Amino acid sequence: MTATETRLSDLVTVRDWLRYGVSRFRGAKLVFGHGTSTALDEAAFLILSALDLPIDQLEPWLDCRLTGDERVRIAGLIDARVVTRKPAPYLVNRAYIRGRDFYVDERVIVPRSYIGELLDGELASVVPDPETVTSVLDLCTGSGCLAILAALTYPNAIVDAVDLSPDALAVAQRNVTDYGLEGRITLQQSDLFAALGSRKYDLIISNPPYVSAEAVAAFPPEYRAEPMMAHAGGVDGLDLVRRILAEAARHLERDGVLVVEVGTGLDILEEDYPQLPFLWLETEDSSGEVFALTSAELQAATHSEGRGRKR
Repeated sequence: MTATETRLSDLVTVRDWLRYGVSRFRGAKLVFGHGTSTALDEAAFLILSALDLPIDQLEPWLDCRLTGDERVRIAGLIDARVVTRKPAPYLVNRAYIRGRDFYVDERVIVPRSYIGELLDGELASVVPDPETVTSVLDLCTGSGCLAILAALTYPNAIVDAVDLSPDALAVAQRNVTDYGLEGRITLQQSDLFAALGSRKYDLIISNPPYVSAEAVAAFPPEYRAEPMMAHAGGVDGLDLVRRILAEAARHLERDGVLVVEVGTGLDILEEDYPQLPFLWLETEDSSGEVFALTSAELQAATHSEGRGRKR
């Protein structure tokens, strides 16, 4: 009997395969961060996905015996995760934000934006009445997940979602279709605001590339597997964020709000833009990584001196 045959014979239950997956992942020193943060969570994600079980329910299934085909499927996913070092969501073509699932593949970054969590309720501090939002722009939409979550959060809104990558837009179109939102979400290829003309919005959201050149150069294989243009934000990571700050005021309605995720850029932005009263929004897992600014605040800064030093 080969080692593979022995493995398939000895590992019988979900619990067996969970333990085995954790041991393999720890031994291989994998890097996590694409929806999971530990070897245990990663193994559970792959096993539940392989079995088409609810992704947030592990306990009920731990002692269930697996069929031969199921064991082969799980073994293949665990092997692929170790050998290829690809993020787990690419192996099952599925990623989750706040319990909602989205199709993903190597054409898009694996969605994990804190803005998704904020759209689930915490944005009420800056957008108190969802019914009044009639237009939303999602810059750097990638897989389209934030545009879809925005459409679900703001039932009266028409959503424009733009990205520079035609490959990303193809994935976003699949997700928009899966959610039946073709009538409310328009996808467009654009370099930020370039193709939007004079259109204005009640809410602009963006999770742009914001990783510094030094951090990109040190990426482990899991992060190098994603489209580099979705990460690389220039020397200090904030090139696109600065462009958004420079242009957003022209595309916001009078009472509009801009919400942008910037990673670890808080200190740099507050030093470079002392005239902007950034409101830093917190989530369960982040602090100081997403800011909000109103149209009035951006307009005032535009007409003041010292709009921020260029780097």
